[in-house]
Amino acid sequence: MDIETVGNSYARWALFYDQTFGAVTQTGRRSAVSLINEINRGTGHVLEVGVGTGLALDFYAPHLRVTGIDFSEEMLEKARARVADKGLNHVQELRQMDARVLDFPDDHFDAVAVMHVLSVAPEPERVMAEIARVCKPGGRVVITNHFQRDTGFLSRVERLAAPLSSLLGWHSDFAMDRVLQEDRLSVEQTRRLPPMGMMTLLELSKA
Repeated sequence: MDIETVGNSYARWALFYDQTFGAVTQTGRRSAVSLINEINRGTGHVLEVGVGTGLALDFYAPHLRVTGIDFSEEMLEKARARVADKGLNHVQELRQMDARVLDFPDDHFDAVAVMHVLSVAPEPERVMAEIARVCKPGGRVVITNHFQRDTGFLSRVERLAAPLSSLLGWHSDFAMDRVLQEDRLSVEQTRRLPPMGMMTLLELSKA
């Protein structure tokens, strides 16, 4: 999908995203942020790529400084309202941005969270290259996403759903290999997440 299609898709979903896809993927958000909180027990600056309506922002430890970006201004409006309503003072900034061209310096963030974004983003390899660039050496990139299965009933469902990507707003047949091509990042762990192991958590480290 091109970036305009992604923007249009999430403009449609913004009003009821929290009650639909947001609810299904919330376990992944909790797991990813819990890991980031554990790794960054002292102060730390976290970038959340694809912050959406801000569903994960409540979960970050208060000692962290969080910057969120998203391409959808409609999603960001809901995220900003959430931050204001809940007094989430650890959230420093929410900005509209294309994840393929991050407007941040090299080696800037202690951790990067990328939750349920990569199967949506055009050119995910470019997104991963930018994430690696802005993450500090020794920092962590924590990803939760749905990845294509090679066998079983769910793999057949994923292939059948693939032509509906523009309507759904994500690719059901997204291969994990597309995330693992960035040679500055090494895999620390991989684990399946509920529901039914449909989502996967990846922890990557930057050398």
